[in-house]
This record gives sequence, C-alpha cells and structure tokens, in this order.
Amino acid sequence: MAKIAVIVVAAGKGTRFGGAEKKPLAKVDGQPMFLRSLQLFINREDVAETVLVVSPADEGVIKEKYGANLGFLGVKMALGGADRSDSVANGLARLSPDTEYIAIHDAARPCASCDMIDRVFAEAAKTGAAILATPLRGTIKRVSGAGVVDETLAREGMWEAQTPQVFKREVLLEAYAKRGEFQGEPTDDAQLVEAIGHPVHLVESDLTNLKITVQGDIALANAILKSRPAPKPKGFLKPFEEAQW
Repeated sequence: MAKIAVIVVAAGKGTRFGGAEKKPLAKVDGQPMFLRSLQLFINREDVAETVLVVSPADEGVIKEKYGANLGFLGVKMALGGADRSDSVANGLARLSPDTEYIAIHDAARPCASCDMIDRVFAEAAKTGAAILATPLRGTIKRVSGAGVVDETLAREGMWEAQTPQVFKREVLLEAYAKRGEFQGEPTDDAQLVEAIGHPVHLVESDLTNLKITVQGDIALANAILKSRPAPKPKGFLKPFEEAQW
C-alpha cells in the first residue's frame, strides 16, 4: 500500500467569508472546519503523516485550543506564507522524506467523501498525478467589471478543479522547485505540475465536495454531511469530539 503524506491548507485570508470568526475556525456540523477536513485523512491506513498549514494570525488560538490533541495524533503544523503556493511550500518543508505520494487538500473542503479520496489516491498511484474535478454543467458567461456579459463560453471540456490533489513525491517537489519560472500566481498545485510537462489526470467528483467561500456555504456543508451515513469506527474514537475540549 502506497504511503501518502497529506497537507491540509488552512492559511487563506478568507476575505470573502465575512463575519467575526475566521473561516478555518467556523463550525461545520458542530466542529471547526479545519478539524473536519483533517478527519478525512488521519484515520486512513494509507496516510503516513499529516501537516496542517495555518495562518500566523490563527496559530496562537489553534495551538491553545487544539495543540495537545493535534500533537497526540501526530499532526504537524506549518505557517502559511504570502500566497497559497508559499503556504504549500512551507507544508512540504515539514514532511519526512520517506512517503511516496503527497496530497494537498483545502481545509475549506470538509465534505470530500471517503469514496472520492479513495479514487483520487488510486489514480495518483497509477499515473503520478491526479485531482478531483467536476464537469461544468451550467452556461458560463464572461462578465465585465460593469456587470455586463461580454461573451458566453463553451462549456465542453471544461472542469472545475477540486482537492485533494495527489502527486508522486518527486513530481510535486520538481514542480515546486521550478515555481519561480511560473508566470503569475498558480491557483492550485496541478498548475505547477502541468507547467513541468507532467500529465494530470482527472477523477470525476461532484458538487457535494464544495469549497466553503461565503457564510451561506456553511448551511450547504451541514446538509451534505448530515445526509451521509455515520462513518464506521476504525478502532478508536473520533479524535475531535467536542466533549474532549
């Protein structure tokens, strides 16, 4: 069984989220969003290690409230950088050298299912680079800053990338070593891998793997999680039950 390291990125500014509470700490089905996302991976037998990347502004409260349990479960922490790729690079620096694959997951996607993760992990093991994605189904408009439609785009062959995104270790490390050559700021890790010429394979997902961006997305995430059967225990209690805090 391939051993996978997982980096959960919770270091974004979350400016569109609004509200008084930081987005990674907002409750999703009763638990902070970043914990929900960590729980997707920490009980998996194929995951060898996890790194949580947090904003420097959130480091203190996360260490104070959750540090002991994160340490007990072997979750390492890294600080976010100026942009997303800097944050992922900081997470990569915390990994041990003996895992075969690296998965990057946004903490803002706490609803990825076990089946989705199983399939993208399996595809990455076959191809060296795989991401979850869903085909665009609506009519896509390019809109000017004045709120006027400039053109209608063809949706054929258009997919929305999601996470986790999973790569063979040496492929991702090469991509990050060459990110200084990338024009502009990559919005996901697959862009950097594409830039070095390595094919990235898609694993079809669906819209339940939503990315929480605004306050209203919390209600959608809650509904998705409540609609799913409770996960079967794997030998020990869920690590982040509220009663433990």
